[in-house]
Parts: sequence; C-alpha cells; structure tokens
Amino acid sequence: MNLSTEVRRLREMDWGELDIKESGSWPFLLQLICCVLVVGLTVAGMYWYLAAPKVEALEQAQREEQRLLRDFRSKSAQAASLPALREEVVELDRRLSELVAMLPGGAEIPSLIDDISEAAIDNQLAIDFIRLRSPATQEFYVERPFDIRVQGDYHRVASFISSVADLPRIVTQHDFSLAPTDGRNRLQLSMLARTYSYRPPQASAEEESP
Repeated sequence: MNLSTEVRRLREMDWGELDIKESGSWPFLLQLICCVLVVGLTVAGMYWYLAAPKVEALEQAQREEQRLLRDFRSKSAQAASLPALREEVVELDRRLSELVAMLPGGAEIPSLIDDISEAAIDNQLAIDFIRLRSPATQEFYVERPFDIRVQGDYHRVASFISSVADLPRIVTQHDFSLAPTDGRNRLQLSMLARTYSYRPPQASAEEESP
C-alpha cells in the first residue's frame, strides 16, 4: 500500500457520492479513518454508559472515606484526651464540694449570725441590729440576705468588715453606708450582707413536680 497514492485517492473522491453500501470500495485511508471514528465513538459510549457511573461511585466512596478518616482522627484525639478530661472533672467536683461546704445550710444560719455578732464584739463595736430578710430561692441556691448595723471608730469598723469577709462561711457584703454618730470619732456602719445555701437539683425537681 502506497500512502501517497491513498492520500491522492482520498483527495480525488467526490464526497457527495459516498455510499455506505459501497464502503468496501472506499480508499483504504478513508476506511481506516472511519474505523477509528467508530472505535472511538464505541469506547466513548461504553465509558458514558458503563464506566462513568462507576467512576462517580468511586469518587463518592473516596469522599466518604475522607469523611470517615476525619471522624476517626477527631474521635481518636478525643479518646486520647479522655483521661485528662476525667482528671479535670474530678478536680472540678472536688472544688465544687469545697465551695458547697463553705455555704451554710438553713439550720446553720443562726450560728452564722452568732459568728458575725462575735466579730463585732471582738472589735468592740456596738451592735444596733443584725436582722434577717426573707430568703430568695434561685435555681441552684437560696440567697439569705440580712441587714447589719453597728457603731464604732473607723479602724474597728474596718477590722469588723475584714473579719466578716474572713469567716469560714461565704458572706458577701453590699450597700455600705458610713455615717457619723453623736459620739466622738464614732461611725455608724449599715450594710446588706448575703450568704447562700446550696440547693441540690433534686430539690428543684421535687418542688416543680405536682
């Protein structure tokens, strides 16, 4: 087969008179081109109908694999940090227990009032009154406010405030008011103090239940 001859025959063909029924008599080069086109179209069709869905499924499986791998790494990191988290929970429970122990129960309020009275007496203050207000119930604690009014000189009043702050039970002090009295160098201290009692979650649930 002479390639130049086949090319010349291809150029000399009348393309308008081509008949598929006479394809056997076409120039060899034209037959070769048609065969390549048919094979190419066949391969493309097979890929489109057979391979493309599998490729898409493969890509989806690869994406799912990456997602599972990320989840695995995340959960592995969480599992690795679990002992440290447990230690933190234990430490938080311990600190919470210590704080709860510093909150007086309802039955301990009179004893706390006595401690405040003793602090005033130790600082040589005159006690006008220490008067409880109505408690205010919150979700996890009960707030127990009380008014305090004492009299004494400036340094002893300041020492009394410090003594109340240093009590073993938690007592917060608010609304300070200092006013001179008739006595020489004497001041009258009025303030609102608050202490708190722990209210366990089960107590809240029992009160809310019918």
